[in-house]
Amino acid sequence: MSNNKSDQFTQEQQEFAAIAKVLSHPARIAIIAMLAEKKEIKTGNISDFLPLSRTTVSQHLKELKRIGIIQGTIDGLMIHYCLDMDCLTKIKNKYEEFFKNTISSFCCSCDCK
Repeated sequence: MSNNKSDQFTQEQQEFAAIAKVLSHPARIAIIAMLAEKKEIKTGNISDFLPLSRTTVSQHLKELKRIGIIQGTIDGLMIHYCLDMDCLTKIKNKYEEFFKNTISSFCCSCDCK
């Protein structure tokens, strides 16, 4: 018997949590920021800019690619990575919608302010 209760949440809640989980690591945020600045970067070169080994960077790239934030094209032995702006726009809109709905319906009756 499994203790995993994620199936008791909506698909949207599960997707939102999966995105948040991938974005929760500072190395992944740094990779996204780097790709935003440089537009495209080769696999091996990313570790030159971060305090991480190539193997560790590769694992982070795999997670970012899995949810679609980045995409890669193979060029010989190297992979060129860039941001998938359509995916990032969808994520941005999803977060904005979530917080807009949460804040607009929030009414606290406690004295914690």
